Amino acid sequence: MSTAFQPYELNGKRLANRIVMAPMTRSRAYGPGHSPTDLVATYYAQRAGAGLIVTEGVQPSVAGQGYPDTPGVHSAEQVEAWRKVTDAVHAEGGVIYLQLMHTGRVGHPSLMGLQPVGPSAVTAKGQVYTHEGPQDFVTPKELTEAEILETVADYAAAARNAIEAGFDGVELHGANGYLIHQFLAPNSNQRTDGWGGSPQARIRFAVETAKAVAEAIGADKVGFRISPGNPYNDIDESDRTDVEATYTALVDALAPLGLAYLHQMEAPEIRDLTVRLRKQWPGTFILNPFTAPRPTGPEELQLIEDGVADLISYGALFLANPDLPRRLAAGGPFNAPDPATFFGGDHRGFTDYPTHG
Repeated sequence: MSTAFQPYELNGKRLANRIVMAPMTRSRAYGPGHSPTDLVATYYAQRAGAGLIVTEGVQPSVAGQGYPDTPGVHSAEQVEAWRKVTDAVHAEGGVIYLQLMHTGRVGHPSLMGLQPVGPSAVTAKGQVYTHEGPQDFVTPKELTEAEILETVADYAAAARNAIEAGFDGVELHGANGYLIHQFLAPNSNQRTDGWGGSPQARIRFAVETAKAVAEAIGADKVGFRISPGNPYNDIDESDRTDVEATYTALVDALAPLGLAYLHQMEAPEIRDLTVRLRKQWPGTFILNPFTAPRPTGPEELQLIEDGVADLISYGALFLANPDLPRRLAAGGPFNAPDPATFFGGDHRGFTDYPTHG
C-alpha cells in the first residue's frame, strides 16, 4: 500500500490519506452577499474523501474580491452559509481548510465598487473577467502603511470568522500573483520603505500576516501557499537569484511560527528550489507539482515515497473526480474536466461528475 493512502497526522488532526484537494476558484457564490449556497456544500462534501480539502480562494474583505461571484468570509451571513459547508464535509469524515485570498491589484472597480489596491501603483498587464466581459486591469491604489496594517487585521478577522464557521484551519494564499505574492515580487512591489526594496523587506507583509493570523486562531491551524517563479497575473520572478533569496528568507521567517503546513504550487523548471525549500521547512510540506500540459496524476504520488513532499495536492483532476483518492489507488479511470464549466454556472460540471463503480 502506497504511503499516499495511509493516514497522516496534521498538527493533531488525523487525515485519512495524503491526498489534498487544491484550492480552485469556481465562482458560484450566489448566496446573499457573496456567500456559498447549498450546492457548494454538496460539492465539497462529495470530495470529503480527500485527506485535506482546501477551499477556493475566499476574500477576507470587500476590497479583496477580484472575480465575479467569489465568496467572502467577512460578514455574518457568509459565516452562517459556510457553516453548512463545513458541517456537510465533517459529516462525511473530511477535514477542510478555508483559503484566504486577497486579490490585491487583480480585480476591477465594477466587481466591488472600489479601486483595487496593491503594494505599489503598478498596473498588471492583462485583463480580468467581469460580468460585463473581460476588462483591462486598472492601476491599483498604493497601500499606505496604515492601510497595510488594516489589511493584515482584515486577514486575522477573516480567519477568526472561518474558525467560527467550523473550518479546521485556514490557508493564506501567497501565490499566483495575488496580494501577498504582489508584495513578494520586485516588479509589483516597488516600495522603498520597510515593506519593499529588498527580499527581506518584500517578505514582511507575508510574515506579518502569518503572525497575525496565527495569533488570532493558533499557528497549528494556519497553512501558507507559495508559488516561486510563477508568472501568473503579470508577476516577474525571472531573476533566479532574487527568487531564491526571497523564498529562502520567507521560509526562514515562517518556520519558527509553527504553522500547520507550507503548500507550494510548483512553477516549471524549479524542482531544485522545491527540494531546497522542502528541506528547509521543518513541518508538513504539501506540493502541487508542475505537470502541465497534463493534470497531476497517479505517477506524482511517487514524490511522497521519494520524500519530496509529505502530501500531494490535486486540482483539475479533483474537480472532475469527486472520489479521486479511490481512483488514484486503482490507477484510474479518470473523468476529464470540462473547462467550459470551471467558472460560474449551475450544477453542471460542478456536482454532477460521476463516481467510479
